[in-house]
Amino acid sequence: MEGTVFAPALEGFKTVKSDQGEILTKPFLDVCKQILPIIDKFGAAMTLVKSDIGGNITRLESKYESNPAAFNLLYSLVQVEIEAKTAKASSSCTNGLLWLTRAMDFLVELFRNLLEHQDWAMSEACTDSYGKTLKKWHGWIASSTFSIAMKLAPDRKKFMEVIEGNGDVMGDIEKFCDAFTPLLQENHKFLTSVGMDDLKAS
Repeated sequence: MEGTVFAPALEGFKTVKSDQGEILTKPFLDVCKQILPIIDKFGAAMTLVKSDIGGNITRLESKYESNPAAFNLLYSLVQVEIEAKTAKASSSCTNGLLWLTRAMDFLVELFRNLLEHQDWAMSEACTDSYGKTLKKWHGWIASSTFSIAMKLAPDRKKFMEVIEGNGDVMGDIEKFCDAFTPLLQENHKFLTSVGMDDLKAS
């Protein structure tokens, strides 16, 4: 394998924005998809996260594919729902983008923890990042389920060996976090501007 498991996502970031600086739907979703194989390496600990992310990508992608010209820009998926007053429906693309962004917040925070706290066990890194990101949006059931799943986190050393490939894994993790964070912040800013960033899980 050329480089680390992050290489495809890092390549994808280059085309995420239009010349006008707007986030493009398909490239953004493609980058999110490139992260699924990385999540796989966590094994059972991330089964819930992976199915959640995968489901939200599929939902947004289906909408995009229904009219690629109209939905070329990521936020156009939300705009049309805001106008139709369907944005707050649990099956809306707006909801899908919100939870996809939150799940990615969690993963970015987790990789930052692996970068900055090299003495932490994987379960500690996972639990800390969950507390900083998803936890406040989850109800008691989701929170408990997540806490149990985190106990299944793989051994850190083995995990790092698996994702390393033949590249500089720490360097790529840093690049990944640095490239993804501004995009996620932009999503939050937009979702806040349309009154959607405070929805909690039922």
